[in-house]
Amino acid sequence: MIDNRTIRLHKVLFLVSCLCLTLFLASTTEAKDLFVNNVGGSDNQDGQAATGNGGKSGPVRTISRAIRLAGKGDTIHVAKTSEPYRESISLQGGSNSGLIGKSFKIVGDGVVLDGRTNVPEDNWELLSGNIYSTPAPSPYSILYLDNKPAERVLLEDGSSDLPELAENQWCLFNRRIYFCINETKLPREYDLTYNTRRVGITLVNCRNVTIQGFIVQGFQLDGINAHDNVFGATMLGLTVRGNGRSGISVGGASRVMIEACLVGNNGKAQVRTEGFSETKLRNNDLIDDDPQAPAIVSEGGRIKQLEQ
Repeated sequence: MIDNRTIRLHKVLFLVSCLCLTLFLASTTEAKDLFVNNVGGSDNQDGQAATGNGGKSGPVRTISRAIRLAGKGDTIHVAKTSEPYRESISLQGGSNSGLIGKSFKIVGDGVVLDGRTNVPEDNWELLSGNIYSTPAPSPYSILYLDNKPAERVLLEDGSSDLPELAENQWCLFNRRIYFCINETKLPREYDLTYNTRRVGITLVNCRNVTIQGFIVQGFQLDGINAHDNVFGATMLGLTVRGNGRSGISVGGASRVMIEACLVGNNGKAQVRTEGFSETKLRNNDLIDDDPQAPAIVSEGGRIKQLEQ
């Protein structure tokens, strides 16, 4: 025989279950889709349509604007256009976090997020012969030639002399970039860029975030930095290359999954960890053909290689 206390307990549990289900359904229905297009969009639009109609409805121009408009559990769709997205973006706090069962997503199918600018033509100074130099923006500077990292010559340990450079080679020495050109040309005749924006994507104090499908390149420090208190984050199908310090950095108490990513040609490490973080790796290609930039540099934190 069931007593009254048991009946009341069952009623309470039923009401709690209904409340939880209601909250869950409400939270998932509130999530919306936002759209970004750096060619056809405008930051004066609401971001709630992939194409504009001449009014307020339509895609925004920058990813940063979409992040400011976003709420919990939203998905930001970034259009691949003829132009890279030249901005640094930051996710932080509850409005840039996921809901129960639904991540906050930023999806870019082959979209390029680029931290480079042109090397000022007037800053080049002739050193001797066909060697020119220009100030480096940071100790992690990388010189690009024709949209690819130029061939770099590293200093020998303890060396205080500029190394020999062949045509189209460069080195970083005493906070200056030295570049060897063809003797029939001038530096302004080359397509030369370097990394001036500090970090591509920064995450702080956010939960259940997925970043998917981007090419992140040419930033001074890290392509992606999960700085601290980032839980349940997934980096999926990314190409992260040519950044001055690391491709992906995970620090603090963050918990990050890196899956199906190509990470290579970054200055000091492909994946870098520190603090009390935990980084899970699955089915990645971490290119470590440069002894100065290993696949993984751990300055703390745990790293778990998961089965493919």
